[in-house]
Amino acid sequence: MNRKTIGRAALAALPFLLALAVDLILYAAWRDRLPARVASHFVGNGRADDYADRGSYLVVTAVLFVGMAALWAAMSANGKVRGRSYALTLAGGYGTAAFLGYLMAAVLYINVDAAVDAEGAALDVSFPMWHLAAALGVGAAGFAVGLLPARLFPVPEEPSEDLTADAERIALADGEVAGWGRSAGSRWLPAVAAATAVGGVALIATTGWVSGLPLLVVGLLLATFSRPYVTVDRRGITVSGLLPWPRVRVPLDRIETAASRDISPLEYGGWGYRIRPGRTGVMIRSGEGIVARLANGRDFAVTVDDSATGAALLNTLIDRRRTGH
Repeated sequence: MNRKTIGRAALAALPFLLALAVDLILYAAWRDRLPARVASHFVGNGRADDYADRGSYLVVTAVLFVGMAALWAAMSANGKVRGRSYALTLAGGYGTAAFLGYLMAAVLYINVDAAVDAEGAALDVSFPMWHLAAALGVGAAGFAVGLLPARLFPVPEEPSEDLTADAERIALADGEVAGWGRSAGSRWLPAVAAATAVGGVALIATTGWVSGLPLLVVGLLLATFSRPYVTVDRRGITVSGLLPWPRVRVPLDRIETAASRDISPLEYGGWGYRIRPGRTGVMIRSGEGIVARLANGRDFAVTVDDSATGAALLNTLIDRRRTGH
């Protein structure tokens, strides 16, 4: 690991460590004025519905910010995120740290000098919803601040990959029609979808539709796209789920060439449908995938097994389109 890599990791971890330090300083300053069991969870109207020991606050805060610092450091230091994507990733870390830091501090603040019951739990504590708006504002300010170190220590955009060097073809007879399709499954995504949906149902049962419905909808959407199906045919590339929507299609007349190669989702900024400067993609897992160079110079990629066959057929269909056969 060289100095530049260490520097990028340190810059990415810095905002989370600063947010942790600020929250710990506030905790130390207010400790004697906090109840033994602070209000820690709130329902849609802001009323507290769960409590935690003061020591638990320290543990959760430390684990949250140290974990986020490690995640952002890993994303920024591995060299896969470059150019404008690196700047947005770094600034996003600063914004996330500011947002979470404010929320954790606000939870402490509303517990200061609260009346307590016989078990030491805070009484009549509520979380005003304007704190969420304030946290978003602080997060936006943190994002803007994070753009400064990204400008001072930029990571150059990697040169465009030459896909023509690996432009294999599949021989087809005149008039022969061919198509290719594979499932682009992931081992963990169905489990995440199921857990999210179950969490939404649990929230609906305990707190009501307002808090649980969004989580349930997200879980169902993840479930429908947890094992997308990738198709290559005369229409181009299509990535679809269990339902007609959501679906991603890149028409054949927009594709110049295609190749198969190993892909890391971090090159595209993470998992799922990703958009970054110069490229878009559907990232379900790490590993082999199809990379298609579009007419506008951008790349579209999707991780899928047997990608070499799909890319080769795609190049054959492109040749047919160009020759009119």
